[in-house]
Amino acid sequence: MEVNGSKTLSALKNHSRNQSELTHRNIEAINSLAKESLARRTRAECVGDYIADTAGRLWFINLHVIWFGVWILFNNLAPPPLVFDPYPFQLLTMVVSLEAIFLTLFVLMSQNRSTLQADQRNQLDLQINLLSEHENTKMLQMLKALCAHHGLSVGNDPEVAELATRTDPRELVDDIKRTSS
Repeated sequence: MEVNGSKTLSALKNHSRNQSELTHRNIEAINSLAKESLARRTRAECVGDYIADTAGRLWFINLHVIWFGVWILFNNLAPPPLVFDPYPFQLLTMVVSLEAIFLTLFVLMSQNRSTLQADQRNQLDLQINLLSEHENTKMLQMLKALCAHHGLSVGNDPEVAELATRTDPRELVDDIKRTSS
């Protein structure tokens, strides 16, 4: 009994180590894909990502608060010959409008690229899930055949029979559309 127990413990340790190695390999593969995606960006995409990332930082917001405050205070309190943008601050309005236009374009460009990446990941997830479903269906069919060969009644379970049929993604999409509308 002790020998059998130690074999089981050893098998569990090997399984855990193999699973850990598999997980590590999968993480490395996903990280490699992400690095490759970043490396394929054009210079414009890199600049757009940098600007979008920078514009979303707290220091960038604080810089603008200070910049606008100094601009408005200076143009309200400075002697008239030094005022370069009197109230209603048309120059400031134009500068801020141009900045908003360009920031919006850079953020949209960055979001479009992120959306494309997310779509590609979703497609990968879908393909892996469909492959996994196909593999599971095949395994159930094989188990059902083994049960039938050995005369086990569990192989006649209607739920197993239903699960052993291949899932048609189009039927699922139609079902989702029907039930969600």
